[in-house]
Amino acid sequence: MLPYATAGEAEAALGRALTWAEAAWLRYSASVPDRYLHWPNIAITLVVYTLAPLPLALFDLAAPAAAALYKLQPKVQHPPATFFRCYMDAVRVSLLIIGPYQLISYPAAKIMDIRTGLPLPSMGEIMAQLTVYFLVEDYLNYWLHRLLHTKWGYEKIHHVHHEFTAPMAYAAWYGHWAEMLILAVPSLAGPALVPCHVTTLWIWFAARLVESLNIHSGFKLPFNAEKYIPFYGGAEHHDYHHYIGGQSKSNFAPVFTYCDYIYGTDKGYKYHKATLAKVSFYQSFCF
Repeated sequence: MLPYATAGEAEAALGRALTWAEAAWLRYSASVPDRYLHWPNIAITLVVYTLAPLPLALFDLAAPAAAALYKLQPKVQHPPATFFRCYMDAVRVSLLIIGPYQLISYPAAKIMDIRTGLPLPSMGEIMAQLTVYFLVEDYLNYWLHRLLHTKWGYEKIHHVHHEFTAPMAYAAWYGHWAEMLILAVPSLAGPALVPCHVTTLWIWFAARLVESLNIHSGFKLPFNAEKYIPFYGGAEHHDYHHYIGGQSKSNFAPVFTYCDYIYGTDKGYKYHKATLAKVSFYQSFCF
């Protein structure tokens, strides 16, 4: 709850006029207890998870021949029932596990020093913090993902997520409830190390979810982000990991490729890419 009753009081405390965003935040949060300002994250992530993959899902279902031109595994066509089952199972697990966690997360947010007041962070501050969060999450997630591919971790937990050897975006959240809790730790590590405003936390969770939806999409589109972001693995990098399945020893990194390169867990993928390049060359040469 903000300690200002009016915009005038807030401007006097800040020593400047409020931006339009700060004025909107004041109207929204002035009388809302801090505890409740963390709750919208549940709704935000559910809305993003529901709507962001929808265009590609409809494209895949409505125009399979056209979609196959861009799919990484074009021979696999998931029926509508599979999309629906994946979505409903993922939402059910997230609401049963992540939902209650969010409702009791306020003490953790206080310990992490997540602030809710004014001023709001600048765009530069948000981008710098998001960069740190992505790097921290990527490194920790890499190692936890490798642990989930040990015999015990895979058989007891991670095999659920790998049910989709040809993933689609809704498979990003599809998994064992324990995996959702385990992989929540890297997502919270960055904000714990570099505290932020609660609005930045909302943006972080939404951005990380969009990235996860992208790498599970099963599509390699002309405007994919890996063309523009250095060391970004993208959908093709992660799709190979699902294609190999439980035997995979490659491509554990969720976002960037540097961990796979440093620790040598990209060799199978490199061999796969080299083989495809040779096949493509011979086909073009012969025909």
